[in-house]
Amino acid sequence: MTRIRLRHVAQVNPSCPIFNKLPLESELTFLPMEAVWADARLDISRVKTKSDVVSGYTRFQDGDILLPKITPTFEAGRSVLISGLRNGTGAGTTEIHVLRPTREIDPRFLAYITRSQPFLKLGEAEMYGVAGQKRVPDNFVRDFEAYIPAIEEQRRVADFLDEAMAGSDKLTSMLNAALRLLDERDLASMASAFDGTFRLSNHLSGESWSLPLRRVVARWVDYRGATPAKTPFGIPLVTAKNIKGGGIDLALAPEFIAEGDFDEWMRRGLPEVGDVLLTTEAPLGEVARIADPNIALAQRVILMKANHSMVDPEWIYWYLRSPVGQRELFARATGSTALGIKADRLRSVPIQLFNRGDMTARLLWLSARIGETRQLRAPIKGQLALLSERRQALITAAVTGQVDVTTAQRVRA
Repeated sequence: MTRIRLRHVAQVNPSCPIFNKLPLESELTFLPMEAVWADARLDISRVKTKSDVVSGYTRFQDGDILLPKITPTFEAGRSVLISGLRNGTGAGTTEIHVLRPTREIDPRFLAYITRSQPFLKLGEAEMYGVAGQKRVPDNFVRDFEAYIPAIEEQRRVADFLDEAMAGSDKLTSMLNAALRLLDERDLASMASAFDGTFRLSNHLSGESWSLPLRRVVARWVDYRGATPAKTPFGIPLVTAKNIKGGGIDLALAPEFIAEGDFDEWMRRGLPEVGDVLLTTEAPLGEVARIADPNIALAQRVILMKANHSMVDPEWIYWYLRSPVGQRELFARATGSTALGIKADRLRSVPIQLFNRGDMTARLLWLSARIGETRQLRAPIKGQLALLSERRQALITAAVTGQVDVTTAQRVRA
């Protein structure tokens, strides 16, 4: 079985002739990292003029393979063979490597190699940088040794995997659609809980009023304008990237500060269980409640300590996550490239209030509704995880010659 370094079958991070020849006023495709996927989530709809991206961005063209190089997108196997670009070229995030296949390799086969388990596991081991900002060096890509069969066999493998991935993509799309319906149900429940006209029982008045957030938040802890020194391990640092879907996920972008720096860094206020976190920019409007106070806070995250004599912190949390709370936040946002909210505008955001009994009943009802969808969501996410594992296992077996794709295709037929 012949193994060949990828440098012999592909250029890594080459120049981009099509981009270079394009006039400055011409349009091209723009790809931020969130748009780079190996499946139907690939989004090539964004367009910019060349003059907007002539410096500071990675360039690529139709037929290139885009390989995310930063954690955790590299490990997720999100490399993609790109085509259909506006004017045949594009620019985007600097956190990708560009592979341009030579005539010796089928571009699809090369793309599948970069999504195989050996490539991803060895690449992860070769990453450099601090936690949360580790990247795969281009030398690893160039020197990676892969099984490269004859071009005819490469095409058979690629055809087989294209068919298998199409079926997997269809099932994945159906499962994701089910998750979106559950998300819509949650949003509808949140909207109902804060709707002044919604009556949970005849024993509740339903009367409501609003106050600015500054009236129900006893203390604000804001670390905007400061950046802590980061370390490979220590106290987890919660950034805007870690707050998603109503919770804190430290695995999304793990960063740390030294334990010895914690007291000095957190001198503006220590987090406590139940405190509410809000991202103020990039992205705006993600909300979480603190379950483990052994964390430090980074820029673009504001901590709110509720005035318990007026409102439960859980009420603030769900209100800011609700459609009405989100509308109030974004109505006060500013910025052209990245929306954000200033401290004084955040404090003026109105929050819907009811009497204590009414709010308690609404929270209990909302908690039950959210719990129902959480139970429905868990098995769907489990199926998605199994599908992802199967995809990678099948890709790995096919590109390493562990499966006879000719026989497999005949059996499938």
